[in-house]
Order: sequence, then structure tokens, then C-alpha cells
Amino acid sequence: MIAASLLSPTSMVVGWCLYVPVVLWAVWRAPWLELFSDRRRQHLLFGTMLALFVLWLVRRDFMSGLSYHFIGMTAVTLLLDWPLAVLAGAVAQYGLLLLGRQDLAALGLNGVLLVLLPVLIAEVCALQVERRQPRNLFVYIFGCGFFPAALTALCCLLLALGVLWLDGRFPMPPWLDEFAGYLWLIMFPEAFINGMLISALVVFQPEWLETFNRTRYLQAPWKDDEPRR
Repeated sequence: MIAASLLSPTSMVVGWCLYVPVVLWAVWRAPWLELFSDRRRQHLLFGTMLALFVLWLVRRDFMSGLSYHFIGMTAVTLLLDWPLAVLAGAVAQYGLLLLGRQDLAALGLNGVLLVLLPVLIAEVCALQVERRQPRNLFVYIFGCGFFPAALTALCCLLLALGVLWLDGRFPMPPWLDEFAGYLWLIMFPEAFINGMLISALVVFQPEWLETFNRTRYLQAPWKDDEPRR
């Protein structure tokens, strides 16, 4: 998360111009009728919002104005599908704003980094896995859970550094060429948290995952060599 003092007015305006239309589009595409008629989905949505808000509260704030915390949007996208995932991330952001843990001016750009980009990566990976229609359960767990989460951490971090570099208000550290070694320390925990959560849900509550095809992944495999009666 980036403080407004480190961003130029142009970056903040561009962030708002990208963030607001996608949030409005998510409001338009959200399955409101199904949500209002299904109490289970309501509880899942509100519980996810609360969990995401608490996860983002557990963070490390640096004196420079940067903050580091886990993202968790990969699991949220697989749970709720992308429209409700975007809205859940937006609500969690507004909660941080009310507590004074986020700047209003930088909310748009932080929303692009922490909500839109992770949701996009998770949705694209889930669509690619679904297009190939694998029957192996581990393909879904690794292709939709572990891998997108690691890729999200990498892309969010590199994009944030790119924005800071373009704005020129944040002095880049002299050891930036050695930064690649630290990327694994950021990518692995993000992938582990999201991947293990998806693994647990697949085992215990697969009906909670909107992007999980229970018919294909959990059906008993057909054995051609089994004698027919």
C-alpha cells in the first residue's frame, strides 16, 4: 500500500479513473438476485469482507510511507467470482479508510494494485484452467490457487515500484539490483496462504467456491479395465 505523499497527482488521478469504472461495472455485473435469495452466499460475502479487512490490518508500516501486507484476493476471487470479489475488496478498503489506515487520495491507485490486478490475474488463470477442462483436482489447486497468488504478489510489487519510480518522489534504495532475491520471500507466503485456503475449501466446503466444477473434479474416475456386468 502506498501513501498519497509518495504519489504524483497524475498517478492518483489515473488510479481513480481505472478503479471507479471497474467498481461500477462490478456493481452492474454482480448477481444481486441470487445474493438476496441465498442466505448462505450473503454470509459468505460478509464473512469474506471481514476476513479481508482483518488481513489487511495485519501489516508493516514503514516510515517512508509504504506498507506491506498480504493480499488474499486470489482466494476471494475463487470464492465469490470477480464482481463480488471487487466489491469485497472495495469495502475492505473503505474500512481501512474509516480507520485512518489509508489515504483517500491514494485509494484509487491502491485499489488498482490490491484489488483489480489480483482479481484480473486470478480470473484469467481460472478461465485458462477451465478452458482446458482438466480432471485432476491438483490442477485446479495449483493452477488457480498457488500460482496466481504468487504471480499476483510479483506483479503488484513490480507495478508499485514502477509507479514510484515514474513519480520520482520515493528515493530508490541502492541495493535494488539485489531485490530479486527478496521476491521469493514475498511470493511464497502469499501463494501458501491462498493455496492452502483453497485446498481446505476444496476438501471440506467445495460448494463455497464459485469457480470450482464439482461435477468434473470430484466425480469417480472411470476405469476401462474394470469388468462389466
